Amino acid sequence: QVQLIESGGGLVQAGGSLRLSCAASARTLSTSAMGWFRQAPGKEREFVAAITLPLPIARYADSVKDRFTISRDNTKTTVYLRMNSLKPEDTAVYYCATGSSLSAVQNGPDYWGQGTQVTVSS
Repeated sequence: QVQLIESGGGLVQAGGSLRLSCAASARTLSTSAMGWFRQAPGKEREFVAAITLPLPIARYADSVKDRFTISRDNTKTTVYLRMNSLKPEDTAVYYCATGSSLSAVQNGPDYWGQGTQVTVSS
């Protein structure tokens, strides 16, 4: 069992930046890829970004491409999401997720974090 602990959410004005972090409690095949989803009120959870190990191959949703950057610290099994140029429509609970590949994370993660709230004011 892998536990994921997220941090870094908060309230920010439109145009501002935040960095989310997610630390995994262990390194397993299920942490070969790590990523982020988000769920806004009244909407379905949606994929945001994911990244693999050992080669840092990343994948982004079109809505965040060029504004968000995902990265990971291999020694700590930690993934980060740097969010720039934030918009009110980015307001959501952001969830960390892991899987054995980019596709696995995007289509059916093995593990989920509890989520961290991001609120962007206009």
